[in-house]
Amino acid sequence: MLNSNFIKLVFVSVSVISILFLVPMMAAEKPQSIKKQTKSGKYLSAIEAYNLKQTKGQDLLFVDIRTPSELVFVGTPENFDINIPFLTLDYKQWDEKKSSFKKIPNKQFLSGFSAVIQSKSLSKDTSVILLCRSGKRSAKAANLLTTMGYSNVYTVVDGFEGDKEKAGNSKGKRGINGWKNAGLPWTYKLDRDSFQLDK
Repeated sequence: MLNSNFIKLVFVSVSVISILFLVPMMAAEKPQSIKKQTKSGKYLSAIEAYNLKQTKGQDLLFVDIRTPSELVFVGTPENFDINIPFLTLDYKQWDEKKSSFKKIPNKQFLSGFSAVIQSKSLSKDTSVILLCRSGKRSAKAANLLTTMGYSNVYTVVDGFEGDKEKAGNSKGKRGINGWKNAGLPWTYKLDRDSFQLDK
């Protein structure tokens, strides 16, 4: 009969090995869409992002880069750390091509991101997961952070809502993949501390 302490030691050892060696190898394939590709080539599916956050906890920063309105009306992962919008909507300008309000860069994205890294005593080597609606904004944000010296920035290639159906009755609807479609835990309930608010 095996000693229970020995079994615990083996379990802890296997867990540490998984974190150190298997987690970095767990990654989604390079996306076909050029708009979802990044300089660093670090990609996760929504399921992989969820598992990585569960494994690494506070040693990893999970950033939802969508607008606060998206989080309010569409929902957000239960286990994200902070919302730092990469783009915002200008409600005074209309984008004819996209039939929507014009999207403009959030001028406080980099300073907000740096402030979070500093406040959590993290570094430029810390693993970071970026999540947007479908993986395009997060790729742009990942490229910007990589350029600024952050070395472990992952993008969730299928995003929170997923990619659009290309045919059938659901054509144009986001139902192929993504956080929500994978059945991962999400919520409409927001925590004040997950936003960078003026105090």
